[in-house]
Amino acid sequence: MRFARCGCLLLFVFQLFVVASPLAQTTALPFDVVISHGHIIDGTGSPWYSGDVGIRDGKIAAIGSLASAPRKRTIDAGGKVVAPGFIDMLGQSELTILVDPRLPSKIFQGITSEITGEGNSVAPLNDAIIESGRSGYEHFKITPDWRTFREYFARLEKQGMGINLASYVGATQVRRMVLGDDDKQPTPAQLGQMQALVRDAMKDGTVGVSTALQYPPAPYARTDELIALATEAGKSSGIYATHVRNEADSVLEAIDEALRIGREAHVPVEIWHIKVAGKNNWGRMPEVVAKINAARASGADVSADTYAYTAWYNDFSAFIPPWAHDGGTAKLVERLKDPATRDKIRKDMLTPSKDWNNEWQEIPGPDAIMIGAVENPALLALQGKRLSEIATLWNKDPMETLFDFLIQDPSTGVAVFAMSQTDVTLALQQPWVAIDNDSEGTSPEGILGQAHPHPRAYGTFPRILSKYVREEKALTLEDAIRKFSALPAQRMRLTDRGVLKAGMWADVVIFDPATVHDRATFDNPNQLSEGMEYVLVNGVPVIDQGKMTGALPGKVLRGPGYVP
Repeated sequence: MRFARCGCLLLFVFQLFVVASPLAQTTALPFDVVISHGHIIDGTGSPWYSGDVGIRDGKIAAIGSLASAPRKRTIDAGGKVVAPGFIDMLGQSELTILVDPRLPSKIFQGITSEITGEGNSVAPLNDAIIESGRSGYEHFKITPDWRTFREYFARLEKQGMGINLASYVGATQVRRMVLGDDDKQPTPAQLGQMQALVRDAMKDGTVGVSTALQYPPAPYARTDELIALATEAGKSSGIYATHVRNEADSVLEAIDEALRIGREAHVPVEIWHIKVAGKNNWGRMPEVVAKINAARASGADVSADTYAYTAWYNDFSAFIPPWAHDGGTAKLVERLKDPATRDKIRKDMLTPSKDWNNEWQEIPGPDAIMIGAVENPALLALQGKRLSEIATLWNKDPMETLFDFLIQDPSTGVAVFAMSQTDVTLALQQPWVAIDNDSEGTSPEGILGQAHPHPRAYGTFPRILSKYVREEKALTLEDAIRKFSALPAQRMRLTDRGVLKAGMWADVVIFDPATVHDRATFDNPNQLSEGMEYVLVNGVPVIDQGKMTGALPGKVLRGPGYVP
């Protein structure tokens, strides 16, 4: 009787193990895909380990020894790295994803998710904002048939997309909805309207509120206004992300403002594309790092991201002082055409000041400005040329050339070479710094391929793997992957992405760390990166054996305040 009872008990324990074991449960049904023989770098910063990854219904169903498990497809990762898909902390693809939803420049880098919405977000919209941006919509052949984020996200889901996408609501955007482009302050009632727009956007699924305080009309907003908007986002567990007010002479003061906003609004702070800009500030990154480390030590939830190039890319019009932008683009062009006002703009640009981000004082010379994307077809031949070259072609002074160029195309983008490599590397190495592409998704083909973007648009993540990991050993491979995946997922509260673990969405990349590399250069940027052999988004390959599949399995990633 005693032996019989023991036998029954052993049988019961065995059956309980078989039924309850997660691995037994997950291997009972066939996997859609099993990735075998890979070196798994899970995103946490831990060393690689060997194992198989089983994927079912878009999610990671099991990790372990799955050699005998039934599956529909096997991907042999034979000695390659298997890692979480990369998360771009500032992507700018809100319009280009409507042009080419595959986003080749992103997926060939291994990017599977993007966060966008830098100050000027894709929504909310009104007729005045649409009219002011008409040239851009027409350039991309886009009809802006949405007004809210809910409507925009619905359009994305209807068309499909190659990567996952989340967005902030821009503080500049809600300011323009209520105040237009004028240099003025909101009344209490108008500030209430702006807060309501943020509240609605959070319910629509945005992840927080953002600022780009260098670009008018954003500089007209005072700190109290930004605290009020960030507070509204914080009520829905949102984040405050910022291109700080000054990245050059007053960078420390600008970071202080961001910290104050986070502290008084009770929200986490993300500092976009952290830098110390301008030749006079080279070598000041240790001061920036020390300030942020001190803030974190005191309890401030602040982090940052970088694209790790020594040139930034922004609007050519950012060289013009903020007061000259009052009223919008048309008013700016009028002022540039008026000789007296033009002389005043020139004087301000030639005068060092800590009151605004004077980029003319930051560059070594006019050869540090490269013309990027233009909207005026008559200027297409000048894409990729330096301001100094164009000044020679036009037989004009460089600053006069800048003014005349903006009159012909006020929407021009430029690359500006004014950062120190030592500063860039130090920022990249900080444990609280993730990675941003800070460029819209693009393609070498079609209308997107006509532009001349910063090479970071195509190369940021593979370049970090080749330059900073493989060649310079400034980062370990495991830490680079953490900065690409778990760190940004943690900051964005993406609790089901960013780590290779059972139950997580199967955003996965497979690559050879010895060969992965970027190809895009400043002179020839429209070149896809190489080395991503497989890229899976929600379990579906968008890159398969090094080739784009055209699949559109991406999802809208909605914030915690989302109300269906």
